[in-house]
Amino acid sequence: QVQLVESGGGSVQAGGSLRLSCAASGYTSGYARYCMGWLRQAPGKEREGVAIIDSYGSTMYADSVKGRFTISKDNAKKTLYLQMNSLKPEDTAMYYCAADMDVYCRAGLSHRFDYWGQGTQVTVSS
Repeated sequence: QVQLVESGGGSVQAGGSLRLSCAASGYTSGYARYCMGWLRQAPGKEREGVAIIDSYGSTMYADSVKGRFTISKDNAKKTLYLQMNSLKPEDTAMYYCAADMDVYCRAGLSHRFDYWGQGTQVTVSS
């Protein structure tokens, strides 16, 4: 089992920045080999993949966040990050961290993850 705990959400004005973190614990001896991702869900909308990173450091982003968001991971700290810049009101959502014990994120932003965090709320006001 892998436990994931997100932090760093909050309220910010449009144009502002936030940095989300996701700390992993439990069965994490293979953390460096995991596919990891950030997903979000806004009220009344389906959950969508925001960004993923595989064990080789390859990343993929949703078109809506390209150039504004950056996903990264620190294998030594077993922590995943999402740096969010130039935030827009449409970025408002619950953001979830997810993990899978696979070296590749084989389905890209639609990858099916085995482990999920509880979510952290991001609210962007205009």
